[in-house]
Amino acid sequence: MITALAAAKAYAATQNHGITAPGAAAETGGLDFGAMLKNAMTDAMHASKNAETQMVRQTQGKAELIDVATAISAAETSLETVMAVRDQVISAYQEIMRMPI
Repeated sequence: MITALAAAKAYAATQNHGITAPGAAAETGGLDFGAMLKNAMTDAMHASKNAETQMVRQTQGKAELIDVATAISAAETSLETVMAVRDQVISAYQEIMRMPI
């Protein structure tokens, strides 16, 4: 079974971005965690809009059904990745809140 962290790393690898430690991002010129999340959300939004555009084009007879299915699949994958990262962040937050002071 794939974990949320593995999904986030796989997503980052497909976007040609490295996942770096918070302090190392400034030194190496890489992305920090916040920037990676922003990029993931932007990519998910673009994939969703592309799927909607392909659906409209198909209903107008201007696009093939395979293009619509591919766009919907890409949007679904992006959304699942974002949800997996969200779930992992919430789980980490809950774990931190359970720690004794």
